[in-house]
This record gives sequence, C-alpha cells and structure tokens, in this order.
Amino acid sequence: MLGTLAALGLSRPHFPWRRAGMRLLISPMVVSVVITAVAVHFFYADIRLLNSYTGLILAHTMFATPFVVIAVTATLTGFERSLTRAAAGLGASPITVFFKIILPLLLPGVTSGALFAFIVSFDEVVVAIFVTGPEQRNLPRVMFTGIREQINPTIIAAATVLILFAMTMLTTVELLRRRSKRLRGICNT
Repeated sequence: MLGTLAALGLSRPHFPWRRAGMRLLISPMVVSVVITAVAVHFFYADIRLLNSYTGLILAHTMFATPFVVIAVTATLTGFERSLTRAAAGLGASPITVFFKIILPLLLPGVTSGALFAFIVSFDEVVVAIFVTGPEQRNLPRVMFTGIREQINPTIIAAATVLILFAMTMLTTVELLRRRSKRLRGICNT
C-alpha cells in the first residue's frame, strides 16, 4: 500500500520535490544492504525497537517499498490520465474513479511490485541478523545458521520449495506483464 500510494503521488505532474522524494524512496536499493542494516541497527537501539518483531517488520517494509514504487511507477508511465478526467466529468466520485478505473489499470504493476517486495523481504537475512535477537527466528535466518553449522535435509527441502516458489512468482509476473500489454493494446505482432 505504501509503495503504491507513493508512486501515485510521485507520478503527479505538479508534485513538489518529485525527484527528491523518488531518490529518498529508492535509496534502500542503492545503498549496500550491510551499511543500511548497520544504520537501522543503531537507530533501532536508540528508539528501543531492536530485538522486536515491530522493528523487523518496519525494516523489511523499508527495504521492500522501493520495488513496489518502481513497478507501479513503470505501470503509470503508460497510464492515460484522460480516463480519470472523463470519469470525474461524468460525475464519478474520486473514490469511485480510484477503485473502478485507476486500480484495475494499475493492478499488474501493484501485483508485480508486491511479489518482488515479498521475495526481497523473504530473502533478506542480513537485516534479520542485525535487527532481531536470538529469540526471534524467521526462515531465512534459520536456513543461514543451519547451513553454517551443518547441512540438514530439512534445509535442502525448504530451499527446493523456495526455488519452486520463486519460479512460480516469476512466471506470474511475466503473465501479468503480458496481460497488461494486452489490456493497453500494445501487441507484438
């Protein structure tokens, strides 16, 4: 939700500080994960969010939001603004315009962004190591420590499931991209 709303706001033609906002939102992708994780660690230590699930969720949200912003912004590049003006001119409320026109056209980008955000968040072991304590466990961290200590068949099975899951997600993203092109009338013939 945050990434979609940010992309919608940043796509407005008269939005002040558009470039600065985009740079700020994309910065977790540009800066090294280790540097950002260390910074988050010290920041969370000051505000007492270290070793908490709330801190882990906020850190993963910070790392995953840029992927949603990029996917939705890419979808918005081909968005026809005259459709929203026409709907508003015909008496549709802004909420109706959003749910009946904007959201269905953005759905492939939102879904792609959500899938990428999920994959990035699910795969992020560095942030989990720096932000959580020994009592908090998530699958990437358990797999990382299990691989370092000993190879366990359970870890191999989980890795196989994750690879199949990633392949399914990439296939879904490609199908959504093709559907989006088809809906917009851009066909490769």
